Amino acid sequence: MKNRIYIFDTTLRDGEQSPGASMDENAKVQMALQLDRMGVDIIEAGFPIASQQEFEGVIRVAKIVQNSHVAGLARALNKDIERAAAALQHAKKPVLHTFLATSDIHLEYKLKMSRDQVIDTVGKAVSLAKSLLPRVEFSAEDATRSDRDFLAQVVETAIGAGADVINLPDTVGYTTPDEIREMFRYVIAQAKGAEDVIFSTHNHNDLGLAVANALAAIQGGARQVECTVNGIGERAGNTSLEEVVMAMNTRQDQFPYECGIVTTEIVPSSNLLSMITGLIVPFNKPIVGRNAFAHESGIHQHGMLANAKTYEIMTPASVGHKRTDLVLGKHSGRAGLAKRSSELGFELNEEEVGRLYERFIELADKKKEVYSDDLRMLIVAMYSKAFEVYQLEKLRTFGEDPTVAMVKLKHGDEVITETALGDGPVDAACVAIEKIVGHTGKLEQFNLRAATPGKDAFGEAHVTVRFENKVYRGNGASTDIVEAAIHAYLNAMNKHIAFLQSQEINGDS
Repeated sequence: MKNRIYIFDTTLRDGEQSPGASMDENAKVQMALQLDRMGVDIIEAGFPIASQQEFEGVIRVAKIVQNSHVAGLARALNKDIERAAAALQHAKKPVLHTFLATSDIHLEYKLKMSRDQVIDTVGKAVSLAKSLLPRVEFSAEDATRSDRDFLAQVVETAIGAGADVINLPDTVGYTTPDEIREMFRYVIAQAKGAEDVIFSTHNHNDLGLAVANALAAIQGGARQVECTVNGIGERAGNTSLEEVVMAMNTRQDQFPYECGIVTTEIVPSSNLLSMITGLIVPFNKPIVGRNAFAHESGIHQHGMLANAKTYEIMTPASVGHKRTDLVLGKHSGRAGLAKRSSELGFELNEEEVGRLYERFIELADKKKEVYSDDLRMLIVAMYSKAFEVYQLEKLRTFGEDPTVAMVKLKHGDEVITETALGDGPVDAACVAIEKIVGHTGKLEQFNLRAATPGKDAFGEAHVTVRFENKVYRGNGASTDIVEAAIHAYLNAMNKHIAFLQSQEINGDS
């Protein structure tokens, strides 16, 4: 369909490569369900060859997604392709995505391959992928810095071998809108069989041009955009899904194409990803930021009162901005809790509903009103169990100058209590945790915010902690901001411990 733009979401793969933004299997499943609800055409679930956890995560996403295609990434190597195909075998609509670099700088310094070797490898890789799964995408890594005639030759080879989608990525965020528009036009005109496949664009944001380049690529003939929620990804990130979708939606005069995204699910998707990863959405982020529809200027406010179109080119409701509504009370039952969780995109089994209900009742005893975001945070916290080597059982702080903290942690069947002095309750509690666990971290970033309305708001804490030479993000939530901060610090600590344990298991320590 030449008038349809397909949305290929790589939040779970390329987006997860944001420093500190790794997701466990459960987090990937919940985010995939939300992406499916939002109507993305393809969900890239991961890179199956990377690790056993990544392989199993792709399998779980492939099994649970009902509407979207599910893609797995593979290098142009037989072992990668076979592993990806195995992970995708349960998907209703699988896509095997394989890639190889085509720029001279990659050929010389990374691949150590000649152009003829690249062409031969691409043909064999795509042929193998096509023999294993019905839909194959080939990406020419670093396409925007590749010789265009050679790029067209590689693309023609991939098409001849059976590729259904050709991706020409701006891997390092180097190109400009004019350049990428002309690159797509040239390759599509030169490569034999180009009219029979879909061309895709994948852009990084190193120069702040990812969205502009994606829109220019569409003008050049691309009909698939690869992007991430909130624009997360390596370095400066990827094309922002919400920005490119709403640009097309708002400027139909310039981009008269269909797009299957349910735009009212954009903000809920953004919020869920932020909760899962701990990556806070900047207030001034287009579309999904807290200030995206805020008007402080008196002139703006006057215009808004007269007619909202004076200063708003889209409505807050069109992207899912709304006050979080009251969901349930402390007397609500498990069935109502399960139903509301499902409405928020979380499909829970009976045992998970039981665990959530216990946490919900505990929160409902503290808060008079429980909001949708409260419930989301409870569920996300419940799913973070994969990293919970140590669990916070009890926290008490006393006095000031210095503050004394008493911390009780559960480690398996063992409960360990420790006290420590510190410069304030958070510092004292962190020192106590470090005494129990035996690892010391350096707190590099610490952010607190209210996630829901009211004086008894659920406080959300996000921290960045450095352990030795690795950095981890942690998040936590509680009606008590000190407790939220400690949950976040312990979450980061647990990730570090889980990493060390995995290194020991793999013999890499």
